[in-house]
Amino acid sequence: MGKVLIIDDDLAFLKFIENYVHERFPGLMVSLCVDPVRGLVEINSELDLLLLDLEMPGLDGKKLLAYATEKGVSKNRIIILSGRDADYLHKRFPMGSCLAVLNKHEAKQKAVLDMVFKAIQQKSGVI
Repeated sequence: MGKVLIIDDDLAFLKFIENYVHERFPGLMVSLCVDPVRGLVEINSELDLLLLDLEMPGLDGKKLLAYATEKGVSKNRIIILSGRDADYLHKRFPMGSCLAVLNKHEAKQKAVLDMVFKAIQQKSGVI
């Protein structure tokens, strides 16, 4: 089963994405964390995907990205989510610093997440 961890301080967004993934990608095991500090213990190299909100109290997504890579999570398995526009995100996270930076409120960005979720599900052999 593909393992996905989502750390975001927006509880409504977490619940939305959890329901969305469970309905459309049943082969994924999704863990949610609304507190970035508590999320630290969940970060490990066995994750197939780590979704991090950029702006959170205490620890932001950039710090969590650095921590995750130190813990052995490949940059190619980390996506930064934000309400910021693409230009801002690409300046903060140049190509190669993570798999992708996505605006979590833009419908077009959902297609990118769908591709990633589908690839993880296929890799885990569920479909």
